[in-house]
Amino acid sequence: MVPGAYNHIVLKTLLSFSVLSLVSYFPDFFVEYSSRMVEICDNGIDDDGDGLIDINDEDCICKIIQPVSYIPNPSFEERNCCPSDRSQLNCATSWIQASQATTDFLHTCGWMGWPEFPPPRPFPDGEGVMGFRDGRVSGGNGILETGWKEYAGACLLRPLKANTLYLIEFDVGFVSTLRSPPINVTFFGTTDCANLPFGKGNDFFGCPTNGPGWQNLGSSPVSGNGENKWVKSSISIYPKSDIAAIAIGPDCPGVPSAVSIYYYFDNLILADFADFQFKISGTDQVCSKSFLLKIPERQGLTYQWYKDGIALLGEKSFRISKMYGEGNYQVRVLDGANCNLSGIYEYIKPVITNQVVTYICKDAAYTFGNRTLKTSGIYKDTFKTSFNCDSIVTLDLRVLGELRDTVNVKIFKGESYRIAKQTVKEQGQYEFNIKSSIGCDSLVVLNLEYYQIYFPNIFSPNDDGFNDIFTVFDKDGLIENVIFSIYDRWGTLIHSGQQWDGKLKNGLAITGVYTYIAKLRLSGGNERLFSGSLTLIK
Repeated sequence: MVPGAYNHIVLKTLLSFSVLSLVSYFPDFFVEYSSRMVEICDNGIDDDGDGLIDINDEDCICKIIQPVSYIPNPSFEERNCCPSDRSQLNCATSWIQASQATTDFLHTCGWMGWPEFPPPRPFPDGEGVMGFRDGRVSGGNGILETGWKEYAGACLLRPLKANTLYLIEFDVGFVSTLRSPPINVTFFGTTDCANLPFGKGNDFFGCPTNGPGWQNLGSSPVSGNGENKWVKSSISIYPKSDIAAIAIGPDCPGVPSAVSIYYYFDNLILADFADFQFKISGTDQVCSKSFLLKIPERQGLTYQWYKDGIALLGEKSFRISKMYGEGNYQVRVLDGANCNLSGIYEYIKPVITNQVVTYICKDAAYTFGNRTLKTSGIYKDTFKTSFNCDSIVTLDLRVLGELRDTVNVKIFKGESYRIAKQTVKEQGQYEFNIKSSIGCDSLVVLNLEYYQIYFPNIFSPNDDGFNDIFTVFDKDGLIENVIFSIYDRWGTLIHSGQQWDGKLKNGLAITGVYTYIAKLRLSGGNERLFSGSLTLIK
């Protein structure tokens, strides 16, 4: 867009005055001229003086085109719970465990994956990802189970139309060369959401097309080149029939391996093929020094890049020449009379946080960044990951020998407690120097106490309000439950319950000696059996 047709000589003369002088000397002209100014949309200047620059100004209306995924919750960000363990894809809104062999949901709010399958950090989009296996080595017998294939599924927000071209773009996360060899990522489709899940009750059903109602929509070979990283890939999809639901994961053939194979998915954008020509993507990992932004190159188009709505002067290629700091990036694409604007790409370098607990021996040292640490404490430092992201590490350093580990234990009189190859029977406080797993001495203080539990040996159930009930007395309140079994002198069970009032079905028990067995459940789940004799008097 261009300003109104004014004489440029007059305009230059007017601009030599300050704004106040202009208003003072030419108030009527200033009002008329300002009302007729129009924003130039690619010069980084507020041309019409309304406080809005370039595409932030409504004068620069341009059609925004960006692919909107047919897949709900494409980056696993929406959740109805925080995962606390494996196999909790149900926490990710709209996603379905498609196979009996279950996929995993990772989120920074909670569970962050298996120790042997560390996910690449940072995640490509947000805080959640999905993890899946392509074959498993059973921990029990070490046998490779190639039929163990894990898939996630979803009902599409709107169906894919038959004989129509679509594109799905996605990020695949690799663990290592051994754990994540090259994979043919495959997408399957079905005409009815009722076909999810498939292979019910069969952990080794394999891929969806091993049963009816599913078709292979396409696959893409992807490799992590042996690194713990994310790789972006895409698949063109041309369905033969309308597709209502999809399943994503590995292809059908089994993969030979000595270990379980594992990968991650994130940022699954499935949309009309044409929508992707205006989609911004990165050229590398987001923290990499070589990271740039680009959109698909097309002949005959004119490009202009913007940051936070303001033109980046000179950036007129399909690929930006450098990054201008964190912010929201867009590209305007002109094709003759048509003006198209990409969706926003939010460029933020993520900061990864980690917490580490480390033990060292007394008089030893630990190197943390550029510091040498010798005392226990909490320390923080910022490091660079292999992809140049900031990683803030909180170190809990514990010097064994400086710290006193205290163990509080209760036993019954007559029992014993074993620690550091020694046996302790009497209550009291004891100190032990124990050799730790890292080869240094650790001081452990043992506080040993007796349970304050008492079983009476006589009671008088005569309703005088004193000693009428036989039960156990617990001074510390550590008993969660107790069951008494009462026997007469001939060994016959005459009563069972939490206490005994001396009564039987046919009346009050006779005076005499009885035996009991008491089963106690203590706090913490410990159980004990006690037996003894009891005298009933009237």
